[in-house]
Amino acid sequence: QLQLVESGGGRAQAGGSLRLSCAASGRTFSSWTMGWFRQAPGREREFVAGISWTTGNKYTDNVKGRFTISRDNAKNTVYLQMNSLKPEDTAVYYCAAGGSFRQRVGDAPRDYDYWGQGTQVTVSS
Repeated sequence: QLQLVESGGGRAQAGGSLRLSCAASGRTFSSWTMGWFRQAPGREREFVAGISWTTGNKYTDNVKGRFTISRDNAKNTVYLQMNSLKPEDTAVYYCAAGGSFRQRVGDAPRDYDYWGQGTQVTVSS
């Protein structure tokens, strides 16, 4: 069992930055692939970024060069640094964990077993 709690959401102006954090319970955090998804009103949940237990990472195309995912296994925490924010980044952001010791970073919700409650990010123009 893994419990995930996101923090760091809020409001930003276009071009600004926010950093999301996801704190995980459980002694096996370092073995899990961690991902960030987001869901805007009326839209499906979409993959944003993921990082494997070997720190390989993957991003959806429209955040490449702007967002950075990282993890600190000593703190059982995964981060999403979001720079150059755009209004279309507005969504509820979810942290997810899946695939213990998996090399491939999945980009579908079905690839993840545990989810946080979500944190709202609002970007104004």
